[in-house]
Amino acid sequence: MKNAQIISGHRIASDRIATLGENEIFVFGSNIQGSHGGGAAWYAYKNFGAEWGVGEGLTGRTYALPTMEGKASLQHAVEHFIACAKEHPEQTFLVTAVGCGIAGYTPDEVAPLFKEATSLENVYLPQVFWNVL
Repeated sequence: MKNAQIISGHRIASDRIATLGENEIFVFGSNIQGSHGGGAAWYAYKNFGAEWGVGEGLTGRTYALPTMEGKASLQHAVEHFIACAKEHPEQTFLVTAVGCGIAGYTPDEVAPLFKEATSLENVYLPQVFWNVL
């Protein structure tokens, strides 16, 4: 796999994703308005087909998670993401360190939200999340 590896049973998404392999989905943090103006959101918009104005869900070869609206909102969005990943086992979801940039959360705060995703074979999490989990 181009942007991921498995180490000690952990499915780890690369910290640097410049291009996507077949069936790979770039999972990034955004805001609910889908104003992809910086960081991974801007990169997803410019390179992988994230749609301006879509702040949550699948567009292009991306999945947007709103991170700017509070932790409870983020938790709900992660639950939607996990349901989507379960519905699309043919896709490989490469999760970035969502919420740990402009939104201001730490991996200690965000990683536990992805605990259920650790059992999904098509979800790869960043190393900083595995360090917490």
